[in-house]
Amino acid sequence: MDYKLLIALIIPLIATLGVMLRGDNENIREGISSVSSILLLLVVGSMVPAVLKGNTLFFHMFTILPGVTIALRADSMSMIFAIVASSLWTIAVFYSMGYMRSLKEHAQTRFNACFALAIFGAIGVAFSDNLFTMYLFYEIVSICTYPLVAHHQDEEGYNGGRKYIVYLTTTAKAFLLPAMILIYVLTGTLDFAPNISTGIFPPDINKTLVIMLYIFCIFGFAKNGIMPFHHWLPGAMVAPTPVSALLHAVAVVKVGVFCTTRVMLYIFGTETMHALNLGIPTAYFVGFTVLAASIIALSKDNLKARLAYSTVSQLSYIIMGVALLTDPGIQGGLIHIVNHGFSKITLFFCAGAIYVASHKKYISEMDGLGRTMPFTFGAFGIASLSMIGAPPVAGFITKWNLLIGSVEAHQLGILLILIASTMLNAAYFAPITYRAFFGKRPAGEPFEGIKEAPLSMLIPIIIACTISVLLGIFPNFMLQFVKAVTG
Repeated sequence: MDYKLLIALIIPLIATLGVMLRGDNENIREGISSVSSILLLLVVGSMVPAVLKGNTLFFHMFTILPGVTIALRADSMSMIFAIVASSLWTIAVFYSMGYMRSLKEHAQTRFNACFALAIFGAIGVAFSDNLFTMYLFYEIVSICTYPLVAHHQDEEGYNGGRKYIVYLTTTAKAFLLPAMILIYVLTGTLDFAPNISTGIFPPDINKTLVIMLYIFCIFGFAKNGIMPFHHWLPGAMVAPTPVSALLHAVAVVKVGVFCTTRVMLYIFGTETMHALNLGIPTAYFVGFTVLAASIIALSKDNLKARLAYSTVSQLSYIIMGVALLTDPGIQGGLIHIVNHGFSKITLFFCAGAIYVASHKKYISEMDGLGRTMPFTFGAFGIASLSMIGAPPVAGFITKWNLLIGSVEAHQLGILLILIASTMLNAAYFAPITYRAFFGKRPAGEPFEGIKEAPLSMLIPIIIACTISVLLGIFPNFMLQFVKAVTG
């Protein structure tokens, strides 16, 4: 048993307890969060050499029933999400300090504690060895992020939080839990398969039943943002910007798409999905979400709302790529967990910095702001290029692999969806940067008093943006894990 897995799980849990116990002192409270995030990143990083050599790390915790355990596992796919979650927690912790202090937000102890607890759940999902363990941590993420969504404790916050918790817990109970029980009854295990080919279903099983279970699993992980179970995500934008960044880049939605793709590949497997023709229909189904969410994003003037619908669209790239069932498609989908994470957290960090510096929420109010906030809007423009899929930023690697994957799968329709979505991405992102740098300030709204956000916010923005560029120029480090998944 490898105790590094347990240590990685315990670090954010200890951080939660430490923040709650020493919340009266903001320096100690934030120091605990900062040190814990760095320690987690170091522990996760220490597993990289072993996994890159082809080893799989295990830690068994409890046995509930034969074939039903609470156990941890670090393999190539685990590391994709674990590296993203631990890295972005480190950046987000420092950004949150500047944001929360600048706006003098209330309940900062609760905020930091729930933030750490959400990372605990996300790391648990990343390192889950089976569907049962993953389900437990998936639910932990849902519950502990509710106070973050409802943080402002006003009517808008409570409404957003209520929609958030109802959507996520109801879909999990109505679809995922029954599917998990039936999978256990049919197979006698909930352990993930050792590779993505075989899955865990015996060849003589009822095909209609497997298709039903597949559909239940896709809808059960509603954090993946697939329409029509996406409404919770824009509603959660009432939360403070660091929470939005957590939801969209670090924990919640990434938990959703990671769980969905993990089940597609390691419970059903590519051979079963090919045999039952599950892959391509799934790709077209989520393709509707890609296009529809992008069209809705075009209509949003509120910056965070536009970013929210962008996330709904971008998440489906991940599922679409895996559903193509070609090596480049799967690789493009899985690498987008990383690429979208760093780019989208940059965009939300920029939105928060704009609000702190100018108290502007709407795109129509941001004309000319780029001339007084060049670093913020410059980073926003670069991260936007990643979402569009332009080189040399990280999103280009995603689009390139997805396009090749669709060609190898002989799916002209998916190819057209990808091209159309790229044009829509440019249509709702490019005008923001253009207006910021070349637009004229409205009459009576001078630049006086508007400048860059505090360095504690600006530095994390620049770091996240820089990593997005480096992932586009030097993609091979993360691609090693992705290629190991496809064998």
